Amino acid sequence: MTPQGPRANRQQRQRQIVDHVLDRGDASAAELSELTGVSLMTIHRDIAELAERGILRRYHGGVSAQPSTVFESSSDYRLHAHTEAKNALAKEALSFVTPGMSLMLDDSTSALALARLLPQVGPLTVVTNYRLITEELRDAEDIRLMCVGGEYSRTHDSWIGLPALEMIAGFSVDLTVLSTSAMTANMTYHQEQEMVAVKRGMREAGARSVLLMDNSKVGRSALHRLAGVDSFDHVLLTGPVEEELLSAMGKLTDVRLVDRA
Repeated sequence: MTPQGPRANRQQRQRQIVDHVLDRGDASAAELSELTGVSLMTIHRDIAELAERGILRRYHGGVSAQPSTVFESSSDYRLHAHTEAKNALAKEALSFVTPGMSLMLDDSTSALALARLLPQVGPLTVVTNYRLITEELRDAEDIRLMCVGGEYSRTHDSWIGLPALEMIAGFSVDLTVLSTSAMTANMTYHQEQEMVAVKRGMREAGARSVLLMDNSKVGRSALHRLAGVDSFDHVLLTGPVEEELLSAMGKLTDVRLVDRA
């Protein structure tokens, strides 16, 4: 059922604000008031709520969507970032999936893009800690859905922590598909220690692993080392990526440059 009333209006307005700021990088409160047709007081309440949820960053007189370590982790932000590249990565990753397989998907929006394609494959078992993937697949009759529990993270919209790690360690799946925040020619990274532990556990639970990375994440690092590039069986990238980086990665594992078209 589609939500109606004041709550729906607020959600629609806040989505309009987020889309506008993501498109332009930042915006003033006055600009957002004019865009949405509501008062400055209402806009300031919206900004405060979006900042509290980690979706946007507030500064004096306006709001910003420039990435930061916490901001980049927000599921709401990631859902709107590089969607074309993620869809292309998902289509390529689908070639690794065959009927009857068991898959583990992390809480990346790249994995979510793949999840949307899985019902067309046939019977599968899917294990995930990402709420949005469970929502996407809960009505797919040919998919056996298994959810990893633990401490709920509102920022990531997923379950993490020690209980999640213990559950993940109990699985042995055919394929793990995941993404992370950054990578160099020989190492992958994430800015949050807890997420590193979850993603490491997921990678180790899979007989094979596929790493999905749009080009905005390539050639940069973050605070915590996740795993060496050579620990992933396949790395799928969207371009452009420097030829030197591609060549160096290609010496460590199977690297495929994916066309966005």
